[in-house]
Amino acid sequence: MCEALGVSRSGYYKWAQEKAKENSYQKRRKALLARIVWLFKDSNNRYGSPKITRLLRREGWEVSERLVGKIMNEHGLRSCVSKKFRVSTTDSNHKHPIAQNVLNQCFRTSAPNKVWVADITYVPCREGKLYLASILDLFTRKVVGWKLADRMTTDLVLAALDRAYKAQKPHKGLIHHSDRGSQYASEEYRARLQQYHMQASMSRKGNCYDNACIESFHSVLKKEFIYCTKFRTKAQAQQEVFEYIELFYNRKRIHSSLGYLSPDRFEALYYKGIS
Repeated sequence: MCEALGVSRSGYYKWAQEKAKENSYQKRRKALLARIVWLFKDSNNRYGSPKITRLLRREGWEVSERLVGKIMNEHGLRSCVSKKFRVSTTDSNHKHPIAQNVLNQCFRTSAPNKVWVADITYVPCREGKLYLASILDLFTRKVVGWKLADRMTTDLVLAALDRAYKAQKPHKGLIHHSDRGSQYASEEYRARLQQYHMQASMSRKGNCYDNACIESFHSVLKKEFIYCTKFRTKAQAQQEVFEYIELFYNRKRIHSSLGYLSPDRFEALYYKGIS
């Protein structure tokens, strides 16, 4: 065949090798694209190239974040991040006692259920306003308790606290940190903290950095979920908030601060290590 075509044998073999490499590269690129699309869709379009790169490497792929980002851009795969929108949910103009700032921006702790941080955020809904009270474990970054309701009352934050206590069963002495909102400073809430043998801690007035971890969670919640979703009814909002927190955020969403593990997985590995 080489004689008929007037080419050298070495030229033919070189062409054949390059063709095989090209076919192998195209197959790998096609398989890589398929996996990137799957991981992107599995996160409900929330993961960008850094997290997808981590997941690919965990599966054995040798890829750079730059390549993953390039492929995602070529195919229009962009993580859903919405613009910021803030509604004030803190009423610090009250006469209730203010707890000392025990936490004092010390956001590192040695085990689960030693420090919880709490806050309230606004959730827009066409059927009416909704407010989400959340409690986050500082060690695992897990949402240990939450409650969604149409009124920003003490009952709202009490329900979130009761759920967290029932689910986690923490030992005595847990530090519970919040802002100075009237709901957290109320007599009923302080009594519940005493009942659960928890130590109250509150941020300084007007200092959002004192409660930065729960503020960060609510920021993520808004950017990649709330403001990317149109809640027509309160029932829809309840269902989808449940799915985001319980099925995605706690169980699946990887965190760089946890070594790119989910809160549930990080917690499970901790207890496995001490058993």
